[in-house]
Amino acid sequence: MKVFLIGAGPGDPGLLTLKGRDALAAADVVVYDALANDSLLSHARPDAEKIYVGKVAGNHALPQDQINALLVRKAKEGKIVARLKGGDPYIFGRGGEEAEELVAAGVPFEEVPGISSTIAAPAYAGIPVTHRDFSSSVTIITGHENPDKPGSVHNWKALASSASTLVFVMGMKNLPDIARNLLEAGMDPQTPAALIYRGTTPYQRSLVDTLARLPQAAVDARFTNPSVILVGKVAGLRDTLGWFEKKPLYSRSVVVTRAREQASGLAQSLMDLGAEVIQCPTIEISPLADYAELDVALANLASYGWVIFTSVNGVKHFWLRLAKAGKDTRVLGNCKVAAIGPATADALAERGITPDFIPDRYVAEGVLEGLMALEGGNVAGKRFLLPRAAKAREVLPEELRKAGAVVDVISAYETVPAAHKKDEVLERIKAGTLSCVTFGSSSTVENFLSLIPASLLKAHPEVKLAAIGPVTAETLQKHGLTCNIMPMDYTIPALVDALKTYFTR
Repeated sequence: MKVFLIGAGPGDPGLLTLKGRDALAAADVVVYDALANDSLLSHARPDAEKIYVGKVAGNHALPQDQINALLVRKAKEGKIVARLKGGDPYIFGRGGEEAEELVAAGVPFEEVPGISSTIAAPAYAGIPVTHRDFSSSVTIITGHENPDKPGSVHNWKALASSASTLVFVMGMKNLPDIARNLLEAGMDPQTPAALIYRGTTPYQRSLVDTLARLPQAAVDARFTNPSVILVGKVAGLRDTLGWFEKKPLYSRSVVVTRAREQASGLAQSLMDLGAEVIQCPTIEISPLADYAELDVALANLASYGWVIFTSVNGVKHFWLRLAKAGKDTRVLGNCKVAAIGPATADALAERGITPDFIPDRYVAEGVLEGLMALEGGNVAGKRFLLPRAAKAREVLPEELRKAGAVVDVISAYETVPAAHKKDEVLERIKAGTLSCVTFGSSSTVENFLSLIPASLLKAHPEVKLAAIGPVTAETLQKHGLTCNIMPMDYTIPALVDALKTYFTR
């Protein structure tokens, strides 16, 4: 039994430490806060018990004493418990209280430090909390203190007269009192001060003003919690050193409709450019109920001249079935292999296969032209195997058959409709807070429009539609929708570049 008190960081999931990730992966139980980025839970085992105990103003899922008891109880069941807390557990995170309870109960624990919003939020806003020309120390202060109580735990005179950078957390409600106390204690009204809302997340906003004007500036700009308040000369560096809010897709919200198994690369690339990514997979990749047809094809691979892979998923499930039959890459020794697109080629390379052919155009028509050229313009009588999704475009096999080829189209997996995040996407479109929806195939278009009416998208032309290629764009047009963004090369990296170009014009 053991409890790990893990700092989840301030919001950017990339700021979780490696030790925190490994502790999450080992846990039998994950007890997590509202402040932790939900995507961090993907590091936990699928079979781990996940218990939400978040606390936000006016709504505590579980009081602190019950959280303490929960940690003790789960650990004494012989389990490894990961207590995932926003920021750092020991910086206004009540981690010390939880640790004391564990010690009193005889439960072993480790504290895994996290990156605190008190330093990370200013850093993402371009504000170093220390700087040799302005400040050689940092004071971290709770802004949650009741201003009406007699006396104060803060020495406002000392705070106002120090050369330290002051960082207040949980203080937006008391911002007018914080500014007044500092000014009454003698701090220069012209002292630079900053607010950073939801630092390190796609929702981050920041502003800099003087200490005297900051409370009104916060009202004018509608700043609320969770915001970090920073007071000190280093705040004046934001305009020079700010980087996060200058990213090309900053403040843009983009829906990714690809299946979750395929979406990670696209989603990560968009987040790296500053976008808020809403993963709304409209399809899920599912194994087949019956593999008899594919198994027969695998047993007779030597009879095929070509095996054509049209997707990464086709490669993955083809090899899974090979392994099930006790075979490996060597069975393809007498076959030529074609791949539609570099991602499919990379998936083959990971399995020791260098494709004999990758088309210049990553669509079925491009494959047909290239194969005909490689075979001297004659494919008559040659046998082709296409392991692919249960439902896919028929252009390539039909054209090969017209040219006299023998083509076996075999299902290696199937796609089924999904409806994740449907309600959120609907609300965002209606509220005017969605920038773009991306489509990686015709099936994602069809499935998305089965969830979100095309009429709603037509009524909100501010939501731009991006397609990976012309076939997908044609599917949008078939429903009366305009494709606003399409790359010249029909790949995910090219789609990301096209989005970047479009939104930074």
